Amino acid sequence: MNTVKDSQIANEKPLDDSISTAICNSAEIAFIGGSGLYQMQDLTNKRSIKVETPYGDPSDNIVLGELDGVTVAFLTRHGQGHRLSPSEVPYRANIYALKTLGVRYVISVSAVGSLQEMLKPLDMVVPDQMIDMTKQRDSTFFSNGAVAHVSMADPLCSKVADILIQAYEKANIADGQCHSKATYICIEGPQFSTRAESHWYRQIGADIIGMTNMPEAKLAREASIAYATLALVTDFDSWHPTEEAVSADYAIQNLLKNADNAQQVIKQAIALLASEQPKSIAHTALAQALVTPVTAMDEQTKTKLAALLP
Repeated sequence: MNTVKDSQIANEKPLDDSISTAICNSAEIAFIGGSGLYQMQDLTNKRSIKVETPYGDPSDNIVLGELDGVTVAFLTRHGQGHRLSPSEVPYRANIYALKTLGVRYVISVSAVGSLQEMLKPLDMVVPDQMIDMTKQRDSTFFSNGAVAHVSMADPLCSKVADILIQAYEKANIADGQCHSKATYICIEGPQFSTRAESHWYRQIGADIIGMTNMPEAKLAREASIAYATLALVTDFDSWHPTEEAVSADYAIQNLLKNADNAQQVIKQAIALLASEQPKSIAHTALAQALVTPVTAMDEQTKTKLAALLP
């Protein structure tokens, strides 16, 4: 609220309600909680806001609050009560809603299976590459009157990823390890892999497997948001010769064990992000990718994309 107070002194009159509301309902840093992470325990001064978007309602209300004085936005990907399957998550609405709040950095927290022996349950992984195997999801904001081709060569923000690795070290986690430089493969779900699929994913170079970070990462890039993933390993998927094949009960059991650790890492990461505010290639991604001139778009398209356009 210091921003409001300073503006009032400069203008010698109170801000109008719309400006005041916009300042109160804004955050530059957000984190999206996946399975097992439905709230942030240390979040204070919490308030829940409903954000309407041209792409429908987000998964749930967005919770704004403070972590050690830093304003952050929190969104539970599957909704409270875990109501949405991976393919039902309204990814476009979620990212668009965060963009309208002024979000520039997103930390995605996700449960994953391991496709490599060295990545064990209760470990954390900060991937740098992704393979998208989804088939049914809307993966772009740009169609029907507007075209953009964002670069996805490096789909995750290296600056935010580095901060997550630093945050893990500062959090002094006792269980497991943190790994980087890994490839996340995203499948449609909601079923887990067959053994044949699990072996195939290993052969094509995937290290961890999940169901939710695509098209989330693509949409964040289109929205000029720096996006990185903190992946929580819960199981060995279905490939391992001696470990049991993944099941929902087994995965969630391990995920809940790691939830407190994940919150400590997020807390450290948010402090580092707020302090460093790194420049990301994502922040200018759309300016370099937009093919259709804004002047060539019809008013309906411009209105729909208003929060995203440079």
